[in-house]
Amino acid sequence: MHRKINAMIITNEKIGNPILRMVGEEADKLGLECYVVGGWVRDLFLHRDSDDIDIVVVGSGITLAEAVAKRLGKGAHLAVFKTYGTAQAKKRVKSQKSKVESEIELEFVGARRESYQHDSRNPIVEDGTLEEDLSRRDFTINALAICLNKNRYGEIVDLFDGIGDIEQCVIRTPLDPDITFSDDPLRMMRAIRFATQLGFNLDHETFDAISRNAKRIEIITRERISEELHKIMLSRRPSEGWLLLDKTGLLPLIFPELAALKGVEVKDGKGHKDVFLHTLKVLDNLSISSDKLWLRWAALLHDIGKPRSKQWDPQAGWTFRNHNYIGAKMVPRIFAKMKLPQNEKMDYVKKMVDLHMRPINLIEDTVTDSAVRRLLFEAGDDIDDLMLLCDADITSRNEQKVERFHRNYQLVRQKMVELEERDRIRNFQPPVKGDEIMEILHLEPCSTVGELKSAIKDAILDGIIPNEYEAAKSYLMQLARERGLC
Repeated sequence: MHRKINAMIITNEKIGNPILRMVGEEADKLGLECYVVGGWVRDLFLHRDSDDIDIVVVGSGITLAEAVAKRLGKGAHLAVFKTYGTAQAKKRVKSQKSKVESEIELEFVGARRESYQHDSRNPIVEDGTLEEDLSRRDFTINALAICLNKNRYGEIVDLFDGIGDIEQCVIRTPLDPDITFSDDPLRMMRAIRFATQLGFNLDHETFDAISRNAKRIEIITRERISEELHKIMLSRRPSEGWLLLDKTGLLPLIFPELAALKGVEVKDGKGHKDVFLHTLKVLDNLSISSDKLWLRWAALLHDIGKPRSKQWDPQAGWTFRNHNYIGAKMVPRIFAKMKLPQNEKMDYVKKMVDLHMRPINLIEDTVTDSAVRRLLFEAGDDIDDLMLLCDADITSRNEQKVERFHRNYQLVRQKMVELEERDRIRNFQPPVKGDEIMEILHLEPCSTVGELKSAIKDAILDGIIPNEYEAAKSYLMQLARERGLC
């Protein structure tokens, strides 16, 4: 894919932002050179909206930030970080055209040059020229600058042919990629993330340098790695990022459990599908229908238990019995290791992994009311997400088989709607509560109370009694008589 960009036309159309003109005016008053740089400029040429505006000043970024905040007037907020020589100016404003309120956020920094020590990605920073500042940037497409001073307003500074790389859809480093990635190994993840988000390719030297420096990723914190993975996961085709992570050698270093899904084992002429490639297909399928981050993580992890459950059966061939249960047990450990949330988000992914085989079992057997009720009960409000995951999990090349599965899933959905309307099963609690059971049967807190409550729940799910208070109470008394409790 190639783009032809008329840089001056695009700049003249977009650079008329009154906020940027105002920044340039304040810089002129102070006798400072200033430029809008980085992602905002890149997205200008890609016709993408960008909220973050980064300003580089040849001189003191803090001084210009203070002047701009004063000019923004009442309601402006200025944050100064003297240690880093940076400042941030914010203000909520209402658009004159749309009357919609939004927040202006400007980041200011003085032009810098950087040097690194081998055991840290944190640079030693010194004042520098604009050329030195742009050369330290991660990729050529992020090393573009546009001057905001009045006498050069809108002038593009493109020292490394970043516009050419945008036209060619290429991710490339301004300087030697080996030095770039060794100095700051997180940039390897960023290269793959940008390639995935933008639909770009890694240039050959950049790709080879990532492969050579892959082990340097070990000095990067798991939190920073996971931030990049989230952005890959939220891309239009997240599989492209995971495939690049694999091809560059980063995958087994940052996610060995996923790398373990790769490959096909053949025995007696029978092989199984490559679970890694299947997983990526499921992830892409799901991404067409849902942009929920944690549902996408569930798609990535849905078969994570298969390597540990794989067995050879002379009659059946390769089997992966209970891989959903094994995978669900792995989710908390994976989340902990990767510094992902240890909260309801993890519980959600674990539940999706555990339940993802249940609808498949329903369409393979006779769809009974009882089985559907139990699935509704266990999935609760996440049942629609679960069904999206199951639909995405159909990756067969046999079109008739795919059509049959989708048709059967639709029957399951219809059954769910009918039963939910009639029995209100989703997230239900037994109509007779535990404290009421103790009061009616004169019981102290004990395991018998829980057993009776569970029996009432099972009777409702199995369709023995309706999900109604009087029916549940009557059934409780029947159980009590059978057990000699009354």
